[in-house]
Amino acid sequence: MESIKMTQKDGDNIWERFQRYYTEFPSIGLGLDISRMNFTEEFIGQIKPRLAKAFAAMDELEAGAIANPDENRMVGHYWLRNSTLAPTEGIRQAIDQTLTSIKAFAAKIHSGEIQGADGTFENILIIGIGGSALGPQFVAHALSQPGRDKMTPWFIDNTDPDGIDRIKAKLVNSLGITLVLVISKSGGTKETRNGMLEMKAAFNAAELNFAEHAVAITGEGSQLDKIAKAEGWIQRFPMWDWVGGRTSETSAVGLLPAALQGFDIDQFLAGAAACDTVTRTKTFEENPASQLAAMWLNAVEGRGSKDMVILPYKDRLELLSRYLQQLIMESIGKERDLDGKVVNQGISVYGNKGSTDQHAYVQQLREGVHNFFVTFIRVLKDRDGESIEVEKGHTSGDYLDGFFQGTRNALYQKNRESITLNFTVINEYCIGALVALFERSVGYYASIININAYHQPGVEAGKKAAGDVITLQAKIIDFLSKNSDYAHSVGEIADAIKDSESKETVFLICQHLSANEHRGVKKIVSGALTKITFQSQ
Repeated sequence: MESIKMTQKDGDNIWERFQRYYTEFPSIGLGLDISRMNFTEEFIGQIKPRLAKAFAAMDELEAGAIANPDENRMVGHYWLRNSTLAPTEGIRQAIDQTLTSIKAFAAKIHSGEIQGADGTFENILIIGIGGSALGPQFVAHALSQPGRDKMTPWFIDNTDPDGIDRIKAKLVNSLGITLVLVISKSGGTKETRNGMLEMKAAFNAAELNFAEHAVAITGEGSQLDKIAKAEGWIQRFPMWDWVGGRTSETSAVGLLPAALQGFDIDQFLAGAAACDTVTRTKTFEENPASQLAAMWLNAVEGRGSKDMVILPYKDRLELLSRYLQQLIMESIGKERDLDGKVVNQGISVYGNKGSTDQHAYVQQLREGVHNFFVTFIRVLKDRDGESIEVEKGHTSGDYLDGFFQGTRNALYQKNRESITLNFTVINEYCIGALVALFERSVGYYASIININAYHQPGVEAGKKAAGDVITLQAKIIDFLSKNSDYAHSVGEIADAIKDSESKETVFLICQHLSANEHRGVKKIVSGALTKITFQSQ
């Protein structure tokens, strides 16, 4: 597909292109500028038939078709903000009942009707990983209002003991007023389970009943669901198999933490629903999600040849790039297409925030390797209330917007492409719309390049490989403990446990065990690998 090279020599041409390719979508408070992307009118004509197929595929998905063929599942995150679209009455009722339960539960927590051991809950500790943490973290940071938030959010989103200890240290004197949300669809996610067990131990050490401070968000009948029911946790909220983790922010996964923090989740859902309505429009010109998907296709040549750099010029949106990393890369990064053909698709996503980026990596973006396109997020309202003048006639917000425009222009002068999303203000409605916009853009792009956006076989492969390491570790510990009279080389250990092909893994396991004294494994010699031995203490 033909592209064009733009220059900034002719201001009239820039203005003409801007007028043609800048569109406002008032119902969701969005202005979208694609004028500084290298595409032609011919490209728009070529992409429209492919977009028509993507629109049809999305209609089928929203109607309840099996959109995730690998797992034989429907994909229904769009129903979460408009339950009347659900394909069955049972699903509609489940969505509505869950939303009602979330609001009622949050009200009881805020009023003190449900309390912790030491009184009204003041903290929320969210334990989850991936889609069970990135979305809630992004929204919590974007919408927080110090002094007005009803609860303070904390997160454990990894199985890093040191990271868990840091959270424990911050909450050690307030566990009795800390509500713990454990989020895992399957209930078997090891990182989440480990965080739960660590915090359960912390509550027990403080002589507090963990169950009286715990809530589960999980699939019905899952391992976590069974534990929560057996131990008498405060409440359980559902996760459904037709909602993927990375598209779960408008489910209980995102709505319960948001409601507890004091955000207006009705407005959040309204913004997402309004964006869904706009992005169902079946034209390129009037559909911002189709414009984004088309620009991605043009920029990366339909095969991930360039990275997507996310640059929000608002501190509240600092975590947007992390959230979008999972949404886009886990959805689009696939080895095979829907026909089974090896395609190795993907778009790498990274970002920081403006104007920090200007003092970090904009130098490379402007003058280094040209392997990216930028998505700027611009927020027009600076703050609630008036701003002081930092110099005559100018506020700090004027400088922030000036730096955005300056960076955009500096990149453009070097033929670096960019998209700009303008929002007037950051609030629940806007954030709901932003989440929905990228969700549908990903769906359209996946349809265009013929991949399944809703499974993650690579993630499952990683989990299986991790499980194999844990199994091997148990064999190593057993061997060393039974043969503790002398030290053993890596080769001897591997041969003894009948896994001679895994010597590197044996070494890495022993190396980790020996660095943690309480594990009882000592590294006898350091230096060349052939001389290193390990012994049980």
